[in-house]
Amino acid sequence: MASGMRIAAGALPLALIVALVGGALAGLLMQGASSAGSTALFDSYLFQVTRFTLWQAALSTLLSVLPALLVARALARHPNFPGRRFILQMFAVPLGLPAIVAAIGILSLYGRAGYLAPVAKALWDWQWPGAYGLSGILIAHVFFNLPMAARLFLAALETVPPHQWRLSAQLGMGSLASFRFVEWPVLRTALPGVAGLVFMLCVTSFTIVLTLGGGPGATTLEVAIYQALRFDFDPQRAVALTAVQLVLTAAALWLLTRFGVSLTGDANLPLSSRRVLFPTGPERGFNAIVIALAVLFVGSPMMTVVAAGLGANLARLAGEDAVHRATATSLGLAFAAASLSVTLSFGLVIARRALELRRGAGKPGLTERLFDNGAMMVLVIPPIVIGAGWFVLLRNFVDVFQIAPIMVVSVNAVMALPFAMRIIRPAYDAASQRHERLCASLGIGGFARLKLIDWPPMRRPALLAFAFAMALSLGDLGVIALFGSDQVQTLPYLLLQRMGSYRTADAAGLALFIGILCLGLMAIAGREKAGANVARE
Repeated sequence: MASGMRIAAGALPLALIVALVGGALAGLLMQGASSAGSTALFDSYLFQVTRFTLWQAALSTLLSVLPALLVARALARHPNFPGRRFILQMFAVPLGLPAIVAAIGILSLYGRAGYLAPVAKALWDWQWPGAYGLSGILIAHVFFNLPMAARLFLAALETVPPHQWRLSAQLGMGSLASFRFVEWPVLRTALPGVAGLVFMLCVTSFTIVLTLGGGPGATTLEVAIYQALRFDFDPQRAVALTAVQLVLTAAALWLLTRFGVSLTGDANLPLSSRRVLFPTGPERGFNAIVIALAVLFVGSPMMTVVAAGLGANLARLAGEDAVHRATATSLGLAFAAASLSVTLSFGLVIARRALELRRGAGKPGLTERLFDNGAMMVLVIPPIVIGAGWFVLLRNFVDVFQIAPIMVVSVNAVMALPFAMRIIRPAYDAASQRHERLCASLGIGGFARLKLIDWPPMRRPALLAFAFAMALSLGDLGVIALFGSDQVQTLPYLLLQRMGSYRTADAAGLALFIGILCLGLMAIAGREKAGANVARE
């Protein structure tokens, strides 16, 4: 493409992002301006919900980050033990597991009728409290965030130069001295960013709190927004809740950017084989206990999902028309969202690169920065907030439940943009650097260049981004929870309905099916990523 055409290719995706976010904010502002006595909405209920949102996020961060430090250090101190690679792969599974699937596993394990309840009754004659309320929310958040934090801390420890490990061994440093002088300086640098990232994820948690919250006493801002629109139909209340949610997420994102944290990058873990360590017997025993407990905590809900799902009547579920329609709807919407996300990502990446080539050695201009970071603005506004804005904006003009497919595809596609761009941009920039002068000298441009030059090296990254975006959309419950109905149901929405009607066996079977679909897509993405890395090397 000519430079002008490539820049124009990025204008449409940027306009869509601005329209989607701006339309949601406009709807909320219009509703807020038309609300009589809106200051009365900032009452004790709103402050109670805000306080609980911050409290559960702070506790979840504490319970996730502190054990993650011990787990990461234990894995770093034993770089070559059998099973280490499997453990790291298992720690990556929660990143691709839909929250509602994890909620089913946690309820099946920790619920009042879960697997642990009769054990506690037999051993201690104690009535098991169950997993609803704050305890269930904390367990679920730690399940998701402890493995992620451990991988991030481990990635930080892997940056310690090998000569520092050798020097600590030569000086005869014990475990505590090595931690103080070698490991803690690195961990201390990574700690604020990791803790901030976990805190933001817990502040914006929706599905976990919706399924495990257990009533008004355990409700966060996002769940309160959903309840205000779907059950109470109180748009004014939803606007007030959304305003507070936006302030919290914007503040959290600002703090994260101050620490230089990437919200879209994953922890690639180089396995250092040149480390010189001589852990003592007690240290080896302690580290083994830490790793075993972490594996048990992370692995048991996943095993429970499989066990509970296999215990359901899968043959009957597979024959239900509702399941067929929900599966077809989920796959269709996820495919459309992933296709749109990858297409928009290509447009933004191509336009940014064209502007970079045009400016040469100068500093990036505003337009280039918008093409590069414009997609990041969606991280400030959670999906439920965007859905709420469009819900109140369109409710007086159309039947909002009839446009559910459009809203689900649009929001999920834009929400996956930062992750898709993170995958596509490095590959496209590398291909452009190799071929730019050749294309200019031969006069190759337009779609001929896209087909013959740009697309072949981009197939693997595009498939990786597509699989990742499709997995995110397939397990999402945020937008469909607002716009879903009996006519438009996805698998997560159907699972939530079965849970609400106490058909737990059906919910477990659906959770197993959703988990297999999402993890299958993530496995494809991982295989393509490994193949791309091998090809690049």
